[in-house]
Amino acid sequence: MIKPPVKEGEMTKTVYHHIMEQQYDEAVRILNNELQNFPRSRCALSLLGYCYYHMQDFHNASQTYGQLTQACPEVDEYKIYHIQSLMKASNYEEASQVTTTVENPEFTEQVLLLQAAISYEQDEVQLARSILDQCSPEAEERQVFEGALLWKEKRYPEAMKQFTDAMNNAGYQSDLAYNIALCYYSMKSSQYGASLKHIAEIIERGVRDHPELSVGALSEGVGGLQARSVGNTGVLRETALVEAFNLKAAIEYMMKNQEAARDALNDMPPRDESELDAVTLHNQALMEMDEKPTEGFRKLNFLLHQHPSPPETFVNLLLLYCKYGYYDLAADILAENAELTYKCMVPQDYEFLDALILAQSAPEEAYRRFDELSSKHIEALRRGTKNIQDARRQRDQNAVKKYLNEFDEALSKYIPVLMGQAKIYWDMEHYSMVEKIFRQSAEFCSEDESWKLNVAHIFFMQEKFKECIRYYEPFVRKHNDNLLSVTAIILANLCVAYVMTSANEEAEELMRLVEKEEEKVADPTKPVYHLCIINLVIGTLYCAKGNFEFGISRIIKSLEPYERKIGVDTWYYAKRCFLALGETLGKNMILLKDEAFDDIIAFFDAAAQVGKNIQTTISLLDNENAENKRTVAQEARLLKKFFLKMRD
Repeated sequence: MIKPPVKEGEMTKTVYHHIMEQQYDEAVRILNNELQNFPRSRCALSLLGYCYYHMQDFHNASQTYGQLTQACPEVDEYKIYHIQSLMKASNYEEASQVTTTVENPEFTEQVLLLQAAISYEQDEVQLARSILDQCSPEAEERQVFEGALLWKEKRYPEAMKQFTDAMNNAGYQSDLAYNIALCYYSMKSSQYGASLKHIAEIIERGVRDHPELSVGALSEGVGGLQARSVGNTGVLRETALVEAFNLKAAIEYMMKNQEAARDALNDMPPRDESELDAVTLHNQALMEMDEKPTEGFRKLNFLLHQHPSPPETFVNLLLLYCKYGYYDLAADILAENAELTYKCMVPQDYEFLDALILAQSAPEEAYRRFDELSSKHIEALRRGTKNIQDARRQRDQNAVKKYLNEFDEALSKYIPVLMGQAKIYWDMEHYSMVEKIFRQSAEFCSEDESWKLNVAHIFFMQEKFKECIRYYEPFVRKHNDNLLSVTAIILANLCVAYVMTSANEEAEELMRLVEKEEEKVADPTKPVYHLCIINLVIGTLYCAKGNFEFGISRIIKSLEPYERKIGVDTWYYAKRCFLALGETLGKNMILLKDEAFDDIIAFFDAAAQVGKNIQTTISLLDNENAENKRTVAQEARLLKKFFLKMRD
């Protein structure tokens, strides 16, 4: 729609009214029209730069202030605004050059702080500190800057003291409270509680003082309606609500509370996707990976090509590509962004990912690299063990606590290397060698939960059922009050192990407990597959042992009700058993009763009804040709045709 022109004589009044109401886009439209007639208008350029800056369109803001400094080279104040805009646009080199053109002595202190900030943003901490030392000790921003430098140097308690002192002097400020919360977060899991306490206060004040920011509107939305965006206003920035919710989501994510992490992001003041900052977009991508992997990959790839982007983007995208088996894409990302490997990754992380990708094409060389990495990690773990023992002998509790945290961190870095090494033999189905690798690591890893579960999987694959029960059982009992939080395959493997060791009562009891848990699930739109997967695994086991009649009946039962349980994955594992049965029938190795044939045909009819829109393959990257994709209904009809022929 064409906007009406501004009335003659009311230009200034209209523009200032829009700015006062924070309707910057309207002000920008009017000012751009004005600049077409008067391209060097000092007033129009100044106001336009101001509007762009507050709209967070820093690229246009820096261009506008650049024009303004050329039009009015004697006004150093505009140069300061130009520097600030360039910094926000991550154009640090040009910003640094402009700082040398400011001549007015009134701005000396401000220029020094800006030069220090430019160095800080480029991770030149020592240079930033030397510039900051030239500033007056009474400078208002110096104390906060000092805290930021200490945080960058990982001296978190000292940084927190600077931020706390600054808040005591200036009164409560949300950004300072956030900085304190961030320091607690950076001190690892032991201080998450203190961090959450400060975050809660930031959110509480934001909700109380600014109800117009609609905190929680997204999570309270009814009928899938999108809440109206509040935009990136100055008020939103002052409240530090976006930063607080992102930090809360990060803490919940680190504590493995995925639902709470998602809630934290949903409670954030609503904004359109185009208005989201890089950190929020990154965190959304991570939270969405389980349910919407295509969206998650899209957002991370978008962020990777933005400058700057959160440094974690590069590493997380690589790890997720490897997790989902897209090793070629991970290799491409590594090759295309060689400079980021030095900037965003420590050498050991790079070596780990490089070996993981290499394992797909050269497993022997990858194994050798994993072995070298393991030796480095084991050496660090042995040093850590000695440090803990020495601290205990000296009865230094603080040192014990410090070394224990360091040991846990070193162990968390070693476990993925161990798993990558073991996976090479796992993929070769050389399970005895996998067991040997895990036994060698027992000295350090025997108390780690993921290690114990993987040992159980190895015993299961070797059909050492009594041994695998010994590892699965304590884990399942530990989660007895919430069995649905346990990965379904663990419950399924334990049930199979019970069956194979003639402990049928224990298997039935576990299945009853899972069934009760599933009945308690409040949201009927979210299907749970635990009992379905357990029955699928047991049915598959019986089919593998040649007892097709019982195995197939178990598989059909596992998928009831069909409209909720038949999906891409469940259909894949079910049809494998039907195909195995078909092959055996085709070879005349077994005879099947008519009743069994009737049940199978009836099942395929039902699957054809509910599976019209369920595809049989899925691509997380959503780049496959839709025409080449089959549906469950199509495959069910093909299988029905085959079994009708076999019956006749």
